Amino acid sequence: MRKNAFRKSSLLLLAFTLMLSLAACGGSSGDESKSADQPENKTEPAAETKTVSADEPGWKIDTSPITFDWYLNFSWFANKWGVDPTSQYVTKKTGVKLNFIVPAGNENEKLNTMIASGSLPDFITLGWWEDGVKSMIEGDLVLPLNKLADEYDPYFMKVADPAKLSWYKQDDGNTYVYPNSSSSPKDFEKYSREYLSNQTFLVRKDMYEALGKPDMRTPEGFLNALKLAKEKFPQVDGQPLIPFGLTEFHDAGNGSLEGYLQNFLAIPYEKDGKLYDRQTDPEYIRWLKTFRQANEQGLLAKDVFIDKRPQMEEKIAQGRYFSMMYQRSDFAAQENALYAKDPNSVYIAVDGPANSKLDPPTLSGPGISGWTVTLISKKVKDKARAIRFLEYLISEEGQKDLFLGEKGVSYDTIDGKDQFKPEVLDLLNKDRSAFDKKYGSSLTFWMMQDTNMILQWVPASVEPFKQMEDWTKGKTKSFSQYDNISPTGNSEEGVAGTKIAQTWGKTLPKLLLSKSDEEFDKLWAEFLEKRDKAGFDKVETFKQAKFEDNVKKLQEFLK
Repeated sequence: MRKNAFRKSSLLLLAFTLMLSLAACGGSSGDESKSADQPENKTEPAAETKTVSADEPGWKIDTSPITFDWYLNFSWFANKWGVDPTSQYVTKKTGVKLNFIVPAGNENEKLNTMIASGSLPDFITLGWWEDGVKSMIEGDLVLPLNKLADEYDPYFMKVADPAKLSWYKQDDGNTYVYPNSSSSPKDFEKYSREYLSNQTFLVRKDMYEALGKPDMRTPEGFLNALKLAKEKFPQVDGQPLIPFGLTEFHDAGNGSLEGYLQNFLAIPYEKDGKLYDRQTDPEYIRWLKTFRQANEQGLLAKDVFIDKRPQMEEKIAQGRYFSMMYQRSDFAAQENALYAKDPNSVYIAVDGPANSKLDPPTLSGPGISGWTVTLISKKVKDKARAIRFLEYLISEEGQKDLFLGEKGVSYDTIDGKDQFKPEVLDLLNKDRSAFDKKYGSSLTFWMMQDTNMILQWVPASVEPFKQMEDWTKGKTKSFSQYDNISPTGNSEEGVAGTKIAQTWGKTLPKLLLSKSDEEFDKLWAEFLEKRDKAGFDKVETFKQAKFEDNVKKLQEFLK
C-alpha cells in the first residue's frame, strides 16, 4: 500500500482469492507446545542417500517426519494443519507437518516482540508492505533463499520465478522473501483478460432495487441513497441499519478511504513521470468532505469507527450494511450465508463514488509484489528441508496438491480434466468454512498460492460471487511500478514516513467527525503542516527514486 491500508486491501487479495477462508479467529495450533528435542524436530539435515540435483525436486530426497513452526501475521487465520485430507496428504507425501502460530490480538505487537527477541519461528508470512520485512532482513534474522537453494536445493531455482526473485533482491545481491499472488509483467500480458480486482463498491441487492437502483456516483446521489435507505429500512431483524461500511480504522488510517477511494476516483499515481500527491487531489478532498457530511446527517454509524473485522463480518452476515466500500473476497462465507437464506439479500457490486467527469474507476489488479511474502528464519530447524518444502509449495505439483487436494478424495479426472468432484464443488460454493474443515483444498492454506498457475484448475465462478467479479473486469490495472517504494525501517526517510502515516491515522477520523467544512479545512491544513515538518519532501524524494528503479526493473522483465 505504499504505506497505506488500501494497498493492504487491494494487494492483499487478488485474483481468485475469494477462495480463501477468512474466518475471524486467533491463536496457534495445538502443536505449538511440541518440544524442540523431539525426534521429528531436527536441527540438522538428515543423512542423505541421494545427491541434490538441479534436475530433480529436492523435497523428494528426505520425506522423514519433521514439524515446522509457521508464523502468519494475520489474526483472522483460523485453520489448523493436519485436520483435513489435503494437509494430511501433503504431510504423507513430504513428511512435513506445520504448526501455525497466529497472533491473538494486534499483529504488529506480536511480530515486533519476536523480532526484538531475535527468536523467530521457522517460516514467517506477512504482507510485503510491513516494516517487519525490512527489520528481519536488516537484523540478520532470516536466510537468503538463493544461498539456501545453491547449497541444499538447486531445483528451487527451476520452479521459482526469476522476475519475482529479482524484484525482491536486496542491495547485498540476495533475495530473502518469496511472494504469493504475484504477477510479473509477462504474467499480466498473458492472463490480463482473466484478471479481476478485489476492490468493489457494494450494495445490498434487495434494498438497492427497492430504492429504484439510485445512481451513487456523485456526492449528491450517494448521500441521497444513504438517506433513503435509512428511512425505508431503519432496522434489519430488529437492529439498526448501517448505511455505509468501510474497512476497519487502524493507526495509519483506513484502507477504504485512501488508495481504494482514490482508485475509484481514477486519480493518477503519476504525472509526466513524477509521482503525484493523490492525497491532496481536489476530487479526493471533495469526497472526504462528502463522508463528513454523511456523518453530520447521521448516515455514518459509530460502528464504522470502532468495529474490527470480526464484528464487521458478523454484521455483513446479518445483512446490516446497505452499502460498503470493501474487498469482495473478504466476506465469502458471509455472502454464501446470505445467499442460502435469501438470494436477493446478497451484496452486489455497482458503480460507486466517481470523479466529477464520472470516469470509470482504475482498480488495483495483480502486481509483482503480490499479497504476502514468506521468509525462512536463521534459526530454522532444518535449512535443507525448509528450502525444499518451499520449493515443493511453489512448484506446479505443490500448487495442484494444495488447490485440488488428493485425487479420489476431493478431485478426479472428469471429462478429461482434473477438477473438483461435484459434491466437493457444491460444498465449496455453499459453505466455505465447512469445506475448509472437510477437505482443506482450494487454497485453504494460501501462503504460497500462485494465482496464475491455479487458473488451469479454478472452477467456473457461480453466484453470488460471479456478479461481483464480472463487475471488475475491464477496470483492473497493474500498479506494480508503485509497489514497495515507501521507506521503512529506521532510516531518516523511514522514520519520517512512519510519523506521517501515524499522523494521518489520527487525523482521518477527526476529518469525518468534524462539525463543518470549515473545521475540516482547519484540520486538513494542520495535517499538511505536520506532514511537511515530519519530512514529507524527503519521503517523496525517496519514493520517486524507488519508483524510477521499479520502472526500469519492470521494463527488463518484459524483454
